[in-house]
Amino acid sequence: MITYKHFTLKVLHIAPECSPLAKKGGLGDVIGTLPKALKKQDIDARVLLPAWPGVIEKAAKIGKLNKEPLGKISVALNWRAYTASVLEADIGGLHVYLLDQPELFSDPNIYPERLDQETILPFVFLSFASFELPKLNGWKPQFLHSHDWTTAPVSAALRWHRYYSSFNEDYDTVFTIHNLAFQGIINHSVLDGWGFCPDAYSNLDSDSMEFFGQLNVMKGAITTSEAFTTVSPSYSWDIQTPNGGLGLDGVIVANRDKLRGIINGIDYDVWNPETDCFIPSNYSLKNMSGKEECRKALLKECGWKDDGRPLLIFVGRLTEQKGVDMMTQALKSLLTKKVRCVIVGSGNDMYTRKITEFEKENPDSVHATLEFNEDMAHLTYAGGDILLMPSLFEPCGLSQLIAFAYGTIPVARATGGLADTVIDADGSTDGTGFLFTDYTPSELKKAIERALEAKKDNEKWNSIVKNAMSADFSWDNSAKAYAELYRDILTSD
Repeated sequence: MITYKHFTLKVLHIAPECSPLAKKGGLGDVIGTLPKALKKQDIDARVLLPAWPGVIEKAAKIGKLNKEPLGKISVALNWRAYTASVLEADIGGLHVYLLDQPELFSDPNIYPERLDQETILPFVFLSFASFELPKLNGWKPQFLHSHDWTTAPVSAALRWHRYYSSFNEDYDTVFTIHNLAFQGIINHSVLDGWGFCPDAYSNLDSDSMEFFGQLNVMKGAITTSEAFTTVSPSYSWDIQTPNGGLGLDGVIVANRDKLRGIINGIDYDVWNPETDCFIPSNYSLKNMSGKEECRKALLKECGWKDDGRPLLIFVGRLTEQKGVDMMTQALKSLLTKKVRCVIVGSGNDMYTRKITEFEKENPDSVHATLEFNEDMAHLTYAGGDILLMPSLFEPCGLSQLIAFAYGTIPVARATGGLADTVIDADGSTDGTGFLFTDYTPSELKKAIERALEAKKDNEKWNSIVKNAMSADFSWDNSAKAYAELYRDILTSD
């Protein structure tokens, strides 16, 4: 068995993603880095993760995997027992428990295209497995920390499950909302098969999981956890409004006394232009010459000659949330003479088609890599001048934090975590980017033009770049805030 220094406080993070083993978005980055940062706060933080296809092999390749399972755990769902073997791994100092259950964890995409009584079962099993894990190894956490709708059933089960409610006094629970847009809404008929009491779904109890005639598992986590968090302070306020709350604003307002907004961090071991192995020339504030080499490499990758136009970049998911439609509209009149744009990301078919067409219409001004390509993402951050983040809403955002590290200046909408992290350079000498408020192409265009005007002034631009690259958004700061939350809950019990 892998042994660790004994810590007083123990926390188990339960999530369907954990970088570098399994990642589909920002949640994977959080789970792969936050527990390691918590160890510096004298907290023994570990992760419970499904063994999706390829995960066990990857754990063996990049980390230390105990080939002998700790044992097996079983969970009753829909009047049958599902059993998983539990493997233990150390991934660069991250202690991970892997649930090997091929019947449930067979989807390499992790998240189902459609949520129903069958496709939600893997996530209910993952949630309930957290209660069974201590029976195998004797390691019992004080906190169960669940993330998004996928593991929202954890705290709800401690309140309403016919069996697991008997464990209620054994754990405190924290629930983190990474994206309120996905709430785990499903027909309430599933509850009996999961082992929940009728009280879990009641029109008479505002704390129950009843939600306009449906079951909402995220609502249950909000009402039953000891505390819930968002991934930025501003987003914690956004979700208390009718526009940002997506139907849950009333529930969130009623429970806001236990809500905290804690900004995400980034892993500077991965995102650091001074040491980045994915870029052709490293650089730092002391010597920025490497950024120009990265620009040349990016232009070559795009098949372009350097005509002096600034390089605007977009790295992220191609979805409505990210403002893709608005971005393409705002760029149309700027492309021919003023800028070029490099796009790296994946998304649904509609947006993929739109970006493909946008690239075809502007072959000398737009280049798109329509998949998440790690090499291209690193090169794009390093070789770009301006990052575009015109998000409709943004719980935290990691792209702007990465861009800061690489001296690439964000033009972003002042919403959620973007408002918390980007300082407008026209309003402050400490500026790190350019913000706009109204969600319209014309306002985005104006913000881009402000950035382009600033770039013509070398002294001002260099000051903005220095501010951005000097900003510290390491996970150490976020971990301190989570450690404080855990200890506040313990001392209030």
